[in-house]
Amino acid sequence: MKQKPWIAYVVGIVLVEAVGALSALLSGGMTLYQSIVKPPLSPPGIVFPIVWIILFALMGIGAARIYLSPPSPGRSKSLALFAVQLAVNFFWSILFFRFEAFGFSLLWLILLLVLIVWMSECFSQVDSLAALLQIPYVLWVAFAAYLNFGVWRLN
Repeated sequence: MKQKPWIAYVVGIVLVEAVGALSALLSGGMTLYQSIVKPPLSPPGIVFPIVWIILFALMGIGAARIYLSPPSPGRSKSLALFAVQLAVNFFWSILFFRFEAFGFSLLWLILLLVLIVWMSECFSQVDSLAALLQIPYVLWVAFAAYLNFGVWRLN
């Protein structure tokens, strides 16, 4: 696979987008978002899928860059953390939208944020661009934590 790097990018993006799509499907969609009390600065529901498609693509590109880097303990650790944070990401929307566990999903989101920052730090030791590509993800999940906290407090 390393002889054709574009394949790693395609697989990385498709894999991450598929995880996001499956999570969205299992979460039951955004109908709950329309009916709950939301905190100030809450964007319209249409913003979320657009942002997540972009973030998942950036994650996939970052992971592909790490995968294509020379084998090293840092590379292995980065890819392992990538998989763990992606699994945690997968379950957040199910916890929030399907189960309406707003308080627990906030704790889950804080765990996700810690994992993303840790993963980004590991990425930076292997490929600085891969780490930089995660900045929008970190910022969005931090914003999502604010929204999740607001929903928990207001509902």
